[in-house]
Amino acid sequence: MTAIGFNRFFHKTAALDSTPSQALTPVKEAAIVATHINMLYRNGSEEFKALQDVNLRVKAGEVHLLMGPSGSGKTTLLSILAGLLTPTAGQVCLLGEEITKFSRSRLAAFRLQSLGFIFQGFNLFPALTACENVEVAFHLKGIQGPQARHQSIELLTQVGLADRAHHRPQDLSGGQKQRVAIARALAGDPQIIMADEPTAALDSHNGYAVIELLRELAKTGGRTVLIVTHDPRILDIADRVTDLEDGKIVPH
Repeated sequence: MTAIGFNRFFHKTAALDSTPSQALTPVKEAAIVATHINMLYRNGSEEFKALQDVNLRVKAGEVHLLMGPSGSGKTTLLSILAGLLTPTAGQVCLLGEEITKFSRSRLAAFRLQSLGFIFQGFNLFPALTACENVEVAFHLKGIQGPQARHQSIELLTQVGLADRAHHRPQDLSGGQKQRVAIARALAGDPQIIMADEPTAALDSHNGYAVIELLRELAKTGGRTVLIVTHDPRILDIADRVTDLEDGKIVPH
C-alpha cells in the first residue's frame, strides 16, 4: 500500500480465544470483539467466501497475533476490524462500540480517535521528514503548529528516533522507517494499534526489534495491539495467537 493508502485509511469515511461469543455485547475486558464475521465476494455468477463465521476476541492491553498463509483472509479480517471494509454478515465491536452500525462519518471520527494503523510498506511520504510524517497524523486529528511538532518529536523519541527526526525516508533504514510509522500510529494516543505485516519488509533483526517495540508500547501504555503476520519468528512476543486458514479460524 502506498502513502496514498495512509490518507485513505483516515479519509475513507472522513493463548487463543476464538470460540463463538455467547452474546453480542462485548465483555468489558475485550477491546476487540468480532462475532460471526462472513465476507463474500461475487464476480458475476461466481462467489468467493473470504471469511466464514469468524469469531475473535482480543483482550485489552494484550499483543495478539493473527497468523496464516497468504490468501487465508488475514488482511481482509483486519480491514473489517479497522472499519475499512463492511462484512457481508456479522458484528464488530471496538472498545465496547459496535462499529458495524456506525454511519460513515461517525466511523471516521471513531477511527481517528481510537485506532492507529501500521501498514506493511511503511506508507511514508518521501518528500517529508520523519517528524513531518508524524505531524500529518496530528493534523488529521486537528492538532496543528508547534503543538503537533512538539508531540511528533516526543513520539519519535519514544521509538528511539529523536536523532533522525529531520531525515527523509530515503535516508532511513527499513527498521527506522517502520519506527516512524509506529510513531505516526501513536499520534493522539489511540487505545488500539493494528499492524498489517509490519515485519514483511524487514530483516530478522529489525523485524524482531520492531515487534518488541510494539509489545513494550502495549504493556507500558495499556494499548491493545493486533498484528497480522505470517512471520513465525515473532511468535514468542505474543500474548495470544489466532490461526486463520481458508477464511476460517483453525482451532488449536
